[in-house]
Amino acid sequence: MDSLAFMRWASQRYADPGLRFVLNVLVACIGLQEVGGVIEKTQQEIGKELGGYSRSHISWALCVLVEDGALRRVRRGVYQLAPSAALRGGMRTLERGTDRAAGKVKGERVDQLDLLKQILEDPDAPAAFKSMAQADAQLPQGPRPGTKGKAKE
Repeated sequence: MDSLAFMRWASQRYADPGLRFVLNVLVACIGLQEVGGVIEKTQQEIGKELGGYSRSHISWALCVLVEDGALRRVRRGVYQLAPSAALRGGMRTLERGTDRAAGKVKGERVDQLDLLKQILEDPDAPAAFKSMAQADAQLPQGPRPGTKGKAKE
């Protein structure tokens, strides 16, 4: 599955008014990602990026995205998008504070196919996340079940 198919799926999956905020968080995560689909932001920082939402609102949305396999929590403050969401390849910096402008990037190249293989072989990757990494991923159709009329405050 490619990122366009993923975006069409997400727009339908989170179409219910009670889930549109999840779509906002997903789009923010896509925009915040670093090389390899990694997002190094706390829930509070993501909430601030979206205009000041509480950590609990962000936590709820991230949990929905994790349950659906679009995102996984690597550790506290570090998430990874499913490659189908909008993988960002390139050079992943290995050290913080590297001077990219001066051409002194120390890192490793992230290739989409290699990253997909790593995810599929990772015993700690949740099954839903692994299923999104499959080249022939079959996405659940329609809106997310059990959400009709349940708006999140």
